[in-house]
Amino acid sequence: MLSLPRIVVICGSIRFMTEMIDADLREAQAGRIVVKPACDVKPHELRSEPAKSEALKVRLDDLHRAKIRLADEVLVVGDYIGDSTRTEITYARSLGKPVRFTHPEVDPDA
Repeated sequence: MLSLPRIVVICGSIRFMTEMIDADLREAQAGRIVVKPACDVKPHELRSEPAKSEALKVRLDDLHRAKIRLADEVLVVGDYIGDSTRTEITYARSLGKPVRFTHPEVDPDA
């Protein structure tokens, strides 16, 4: 059987992309495989047309839920939890995934 390192998915508001990159490095240094939001598309031309922007958001949300299913655990980055991140936390916990926080005080279930 193939033995793999633990996989951690990073969740959080895109406003914390710099912190996500830092967390990615820390987790990788600890020997974990890291997946996170692919990019910050807010200023991107793909978001300039509302219908296409909404379709892209749905597609990216679906992909992120797939990352949560793939992962062994979730790391929530940042000192703010918005609706999307709250939904991801709820989804991860519904799957029995452990959820860690860089700022434990923002855990909606604490």
